[in-house]
Amino acid sequence: MKKLYWIFPCYNEEECLPFTSKSILAHFSELVSQKVISEDSRIVFVDDGSKDNTWSLIEELAKEPAVIGLRLSRNKGHQFALEAGLRYAYEKKAEITITMDVDLQDDIEAAKTMIEECEKGFDVVYGVRNDRKSDSFLKRFTAEGFYALMKGMGVELVPDAGEFRLLTYRVLEGLLQYEESNLFLRGIVPQVGYPASTVGFKRKEREQGKTHYPFRKMFDLAMDGMTSFSNKPLSWISKIGMILSALSVLAMIVFGILNGVGVLPFSIYYYLFPFISLMTGIVLLCLSIIGLYVGKIAIESRKRPHYFIRDIVGE
Repeated sequence: MKKLYWIFPCYNEEECLPFTSKSILAHFSELVSQKVISEDSRIVFVDDGSKDNTWSLIEELAKEPAVIGLRLSRNKGHQFALEAGLRYAYEKKAEITITMDVDLQDDIEAAKTMIEECEKGFDVVYGVRNDRKSDSFLKRFTAEGFYALMKGMGVELVPDAGEFRLLTYRVLEGLLQYEESNLFLRGIVPQVGYPASTVGFKRKEREQGKTHYPFRKMFDLAMDGMTSFSNKPLSWISKIGMILSALSVLAMIVFGILNGVGVLPFSIYYYLFPFISLMTGIVLLCLSIIGLYVGKIAIESRKRPHYFIRDIVGE
C-alpha cells in the first residue's frame, strides 16, 4: 500500500464543492478500506484565492482526519495551485500523488485503475479521455488543432490528457526542479521521463457551478505551452519574412508589366492596399510573437516566488 496525496485545486467552487466533496470522501474511504492506499494518505484541497465561500467550505471539510486545506494568498492560476499541492505532497513524502479538478468531470472511479497501473511499475499514469462527444464543435475543433499544432512544433504532449494524472515520488522530485514562472505542467511532465501509462475514462458534464476555464483561459494556456517549449514560431517568422519579401518583389514586377501593356488601371492603389494590409497584419502578428518571448524572458529573469500559502488547515 502506498501513501497517496490526492490534490484538488479549487477556485470559486462554493456551488460545486458541497456535492463533489461527498463523492471524493466516500471514494477515498473506499480505497483505504480496500487497502489500495495506506491509512496515512490524504486529500488536499488547494484554494486558489477564491472570492466566495470556498475556503470556509474547505475549513469544514478539514475537520475530517484525512482532509488538508491549503489557501494561497491570492489567485495565482490553476497551474500554480497544482504546483502548491504537489510541493506540499512532496514535503510530506507522499509516495504517489493524483491531481484532478474538483468538479469531478474526470472520472473519480479511474483513480483506482491508475493506482493499479502504478503498481505495475509505471511512474506516470495519465487520465485520457475516450472521446470528445460531450464537447461543442468549437471546443473539439480547437482542442484537436492545439494538439496537432504542438506536435508539429515538436512539443511532447499526451493527446486528450488534462491535469488528471498520477505521479510517483521520484517523478514529483524531478518535476519540482523546474522553476519556470510560465508553468505548463502538461508539457513538463513528459519531459521528466520515467515509464508512463494511460487510463481511459469518459468525461462527464459539469453538474454544479460553472467552468472557470473559458475559451480565453484555454487560449492563454495554449500560448504558454507553445512559447514555453518550442522556438519554432521564431523560425516561422523569418520564413514568413522571406516569403513576403519575395511576394513583394514579384508583385512589383507583375504590376510593372501590367501597367506597361495598359492592362492595369491608372489607380494602382486598388491593388496595393489589400496587399499592404495583409503585410501589416502579418508583421504585427510576428511582432506580438516576439513580444511574448521577450516578456517571458523578463518574467523568468526576475525569479519571483510563484505563490504564498496563507493558511493550512487539517494538519
